[in-house]
Amino acid sequence: MGTADGSSPSALRLLVLGAAAGGGAPQWNCRCSVCARAWRGDAEVVPRTQASIAVSLDGERWTLIDCAPEVLAQIQRNPELHPRGPRHSPIEAVVLTGGDIDHIAGLLSLREGTPFTLYASGELQRTLADNRVFDVLRPEVVTRTALELDTWLILPGGVEARVFAVPGKAALYQPGEGEGIGAEGETTVGIELCHAGRRLYYVPGCARLSPALAARLEGADVVLFDGTLWRDDELIREGLGHKTGARMGHLSMSGPDGSIAALAPLGIRRKVFVHINNSNPVLVEHGAERREAERAGWEIAFDGMQIVL
Repeated sequence: MGTADGSSPSALRLLVLGAAAGGGAPQWNCRCSVCARAWRGDAEVVPRTQASIAVSLDGERWTLIDCAPEVLAQIQRNPELHPRGPRHSPIEAVVLTGGDIDHIAGLLSLREGTPFTLYASGELQRTLADNRVFDVLRPEVVTRTALELDTWLILPGGVEARVFAVPGKAALYQPGEGEGIGAEGETTVGIELCHAGRRLYYVPGCARLSPALAARLEGADVVLFDGTLWRDDELIREGLGHKTGARMGHLSMSGPDGSIAALAPLGIRRKVFVHINNSNPVLVEHGAERREAERAGWEIAFDGMQIVL
């Protein structure tokens, strides 16, 4: 018997809970050319919350990949994640891909005593343990499990997954935030999800496409990839800041060195940009940048998007 969306009960289902980069879109303190249209209610610029996805094989037991500050609103918008008893949640695990605020702040909203497993790299688990505010996730309720890179694990419901190093950078609040940008280690990770011989990758932050990462993504069925900026100097041009995309630890979409060009030869069947900054003109639905990305075979993620593998 199939599910309501026509998929097999054992299909890997992915819900895009949020598709924006840190701050969301529109951002609370921004009236750049893109945000201004969103604030006016322009239907061409659909608001997005900060990036997170949920995955499940059976539609009953779910894992969040990252936990955005808007997690409560994201749960409210997705009936699959609603509680089914006085004290219950179908969310049985959270996997973190990095330590930035938009990845971890939502954990503080999951403190009401329902058990789940919190998976993160050993480095990120130590960061959380050092910050006493996360003690609200009591150890007798929330099991913290350190992930080993490139080691398979089984998430709730039987989802096969492993995390891997991605070129990235430390979070803004961490010591040495501006050092070692593009290094590969436990600071920034992506996640691979496998089902029935098919591969899906979620890489919401990436400073550069290393040969190792390119080889990993080659021939994938689905890749959700860092879409923070359209061009490297976007924030500077818009008068929003002084950092380039490279300095922020993000590979931009366009140009000869951008992700559209870099991923083009990899034979990926379905490519989706996620973690999209509020300043990125690709958010304008019929704009020139959106058309260029779509001509290159890319989709632009939105809150509520569903992918079935």
